[in-house]
Amino acid sequence: MSAIPAAEITHRRVLHIALPIVLSNATVPILGAVDTGVVGQMGEAAPIGAVGIGAVILSAVYWIFGFLRMGTTGLAGQALGAGDRGEVAALLTRALLIGTVGGCVLIALQLPLFWGAFRISPASDEVESLARDYMAIRIWGAPAAIAIFGITGWLIAQERTRAVLVLQLWMNGLNIALDFWFVLGLGWGVQGVAVATLMAEWSGLALGLWFCRAAFRVPDWRNWDQVFDAARLRHMMAVNTDILLRSLLLQGIFVSFLLLGARFGDVRLAANQVLLQFLEITAYAMDGFAFAAEALVGRAMGARQRMVLRRSAVLSSFWGGVIAIGLAAFFALAGGTIIDLMTTSPEVRAAARDFLPYMVLAPVLGWAPFMLDGIFIGATATRDMRNMMLLSFLIYAGAAALLMPVFENHGLWIALLISFAARGVTLGLRYPALEARAED
Repeated sequence: MSAIPAAEITHRRVLHIALPIVLSNATVPILGAVDTGVVGQMGEAAPIGAVGIGAVILSAVYWIFGFLRMGTTGLAGQALGAGDRGEVAALLTRALLIGTVGGCVLIALQLPLFWGAFRISPASDEVESLARDYMAIRIWGAPAAIAIFGITGWLIAQERTRAVLVLQLWMNGLNIALDFWFVLGLGWGVQGVAVATLMAEWSGLALGLWFCRAAFRVPDWRNWDQVFDAARLRHMMAVNTDILLRSLLLQGIFVSFLLLGARFGDVRLAANQVLLQFLEITAYAMDGFAFAAEALVGRAMGARQRMVLRRSAVLSSFWGGVIAIGLAAFFALAGGTIIDLMTTSPEVRAAARDFLPYMVLAPVLGWAPFMLDGIFIGATATRDMRNMMLLSFLIYAGAAALLMPVFENHGLWIALLISFAARGVTLGLRYPALEARAED
């Protein structure tokens, strides 16, 4: 394969990859609002709670397989950079097989999964009954939902993020249309919302496969000797396991943040929940540029071109920094208005404003870990990601233990921001070794 000129890594190319992802992410909260809104027209509280808790439980279960998206992007990007067409196709087949098997396992284990979920998060008998009906329908979409993770990662590796945008728009648009038809038109209630999502997921898988049709026109995708090659499978398993452990540790920080915040009363807990939506906005906006880093760094690593890798990391991080500064300014100027839109409680509004300065700092401190995550995923330096995440988790836990007794909820927010800084610093210290691997 001929070398990739560093000059081909341009601002335009980074934006071409990133912006469709940012637009795609913007559609996600719209779907959640519609799901809630249509059942809200039934005039009862239980259906709203059932859809909410059912969606949260299934999202948490599917989230476990999020490694498939990230791992596929890094591995496929490197295979593209190395000019290994056969491995690119084999990775798509492996991802689809993992999605199918993983989804079938969830279907088989649905009863104990649902039982365990409601033991952890109990609800009223009416809400639990409706939520079980909702999840019993949606779980049949698990193979499609998980396989779409792999397809998305494979498309991102090829810088085909416009296809990802179309896929997301199709799924969410169809889901919304079917919500209105099934719930408001046919009166199917909670089950109608579930059927709408189920149909959207399977149609999304069909569209995703159509976007990947070029891979199925050549025999490489069914070269079973390569698909099931032991060494490549072990490497894929190691990469995905590291990403899963890293993600569990990251989730542990945010879950413990919510649980620890409950110690300071309902008002501060509610304020924390409101302000965490600012972090979701930040994640949605930054994802596109982290994905750009994954794709470009992956190709450069596969081609063993150190300077191309560096330019990819620098340009994608530059635009991530622009977004981070823009979000910080936006939160500083409009944060109070956003809080008022999210809650009508005077007490919660006042408490959220007290902690708003931390949200102004969050995008700036979160910039480095967001971008470095993308860079390390592209390079499949996942062992470093796992280890540095563990170290950052321990730093967060230590900071929370020291600061909360003195500064209460302020100490908790400071500990969370310290965890962002720790992730950025620790991964940054490992970056030179990552870059050096491009010349091994």
